[in-house]
This record gives sequence, C-alpha cells and structure tokens, in this order.
Amino acid sequence: MTRALKSLFTVSNGLFVVFLLIQLLPNRAGGRIADKPLYTVALVSVLEVFLLTSGFFVKKKELRNVISDIIGFVYIVLIFWVLATVKLNVVSNAKSAVFPPPGAVLAQFVSDIKITVTNVRDSLDLVFRGYLLAMITAIPLGLILGWNVRVGAAATYITKFLSSISPLVYTPYAIVLLPSFRAASIFVIFVASFWPTLAGTMSGVLNVEKNIIDSAKTLSVGRVTMLSRVVLPASLPQVFIGCNQGLSISFILLVSAEMIGARSGIGYYVNNYVNFGNYTSALAGVFVIGIVVSVITFFFNLLQRFLLRWKKR
Repeated sequence: MTRALKSLFTVSNGLFVVFLLIQLLPNRAGGRIADKPLYTVALVSVLEVFLLTSGFFVKKKELRNVISDIIGFVYIVLIFWVLATVKLNVVSNAKSAVFPPPGAVLAQFVSDIKITVTNVRDSLDLVFRGYLLAMITAIPLGLILGWNVRVGAAATYITKFLSSISPLVYTPYAIVLLPSFRAASIFVIFVASFWPTLAGTMSGVLNVEKNIIDSAKTLSVGRVTMLSRVVLPASLPQVFIGCNQGLSISFILLVSAEMIGARSGIGYYVNNYVNFGNYTSALAGVFVIGIVVSVITFFFNLLQRFLLRWKKR
C-alpha cells in the first residue's frame, strides 16, 4: 500500500467522518441556541483537505504524524463541543450564552474579521515593542552579570526575588511616571519579558564549558569578542529558553496590559465583550489569541533551530 493510500486510513480521517455523521443527529436544543453548522462543516472540510494534501506531499513521516494528530485533536474538540451544545443539549438554557456552539463562534469570527485584523495588529505592536525592548536590555545585561561568577551568583538570587513579583504590581507607578497609557502598557509587557530572559541568559553564561573559555583565552581574545563571539553562541540554548518564557508571559499579560487605557487590541476586544456578556464574540477573540500565539511560536522555533543548527553537528 502506497504512502498516499495509507494516509486515507487514519484515526483523524475517521474522526472527520464521525463529525459529519453527528451533523445528521437532531438538534435537541431547538431554537434556544443559535447554531450555524455550515461554518463548522466548512472548517473541518478545509482541515480535511489540508490533511489529505499533506499525506501526498509531505515526505517526513514525523511531520505527517504531527499534522494528523493536531487536526485529529481539533476534530475531537469540535465533536464534543457540538454534542454538548446542540445535539445532546448538555448545556442548559441558562448557560447557553456562556457556552455558544462552534458554528456561532465561527460565524462571529467571520463577521468581525476586519475588526479582528486591526485588533491583532495593535496587540502585536504592543507586545513586540515591550518584548523587543526586554530582549535588547536583558541579553547584554545577562552576559555581563553572568560573566563574573561572583556577581552572577548574587544576581541569580536577586533575579528570582524580583521575577516573583507580578508585573501588574508596577502598573500604578507606570501610569503615574510614564507619559501615556500606551507607554504604561508597553512597560508591563517589558517587565514580564525582562526577568525570564535575564535569568535564562545568566544561566547560560554561568554554565558555558570551561574548556571553551580557556581555548578562547589562549588566542588572546578580547572581552567584547569573548562575550559576543564565544560566550553568547555557547549560551544560546538557555537564552532561548528565557526568551520563550518571556514571550509566553507577554501574551498571558496582554489582556491586563490592554486594560490600561487601551481602546483597541485583541485583549481589549475579549475583555470588552466579556463585560457586556457577549461570550460568542469573546470566545472568538480567545481563539484568535491562541492562533496568533501558535503562529508566532512556530516561527520563533524556526529561528531557534536555525541559530542552533550547530548543535546537530
């Protein structure tokens, strides 16, 4: 049996069939829940086409398995979601507004696509300003502090103490001291990203193998060259761990940051609709945040693998 033919007989494809069969069941929720099943069917159809296409054109088995498993997980979530909200009416009428069916959420996403794109753009601008500012300051400072063993040991404990304080604690001071609410929001993201990156960089520098340092010293390498051309590349694995943690925390605090006087952004979008009790729009915004974070993390991991390609050798 060829690879392409084998890709047709998978658990994920079976789940796709199960989802389509579930659509034939009667809706026990009646008209109390505004379901729009065509949107859900369209989504799973697009996913199935992508899954089948990957089975024909993706050569690596590991990558094909990852794609199949992710899409299969999406199918499982949608199956239970549809059953709970529409087909079996597990969600009571009082809770139906809080747990809308997937078709209604997808329909809301499509209708708000222009607003969503604008909000995502504003949120990414806010996150990356604070995040990049943290990278620019934390990585050089971590190299300098970690290079001195005595200073680095003391700075490690100080960093653990300061990083344990929630960045939201600094919000009132940022509002008072900084010139605008936007600057205060960027500061919250900056603080959230700074400490994990600093800790990761110092840990990487402190754990660089001694023979690498000694080999560089025999060549009479200067301190700046030592830090930038020897220590930094050797400590990059730990630096990336800190950067990943900082990026994750930045998006976690996005909603809180955009609550500081923001009038746009996906976090503001979600919080605003939650306050008005529109959980269909709020849930659509939550999924947008998850998709955006997943895409950014994917490209960040590609960059990490490119810069750390020497480890495979």
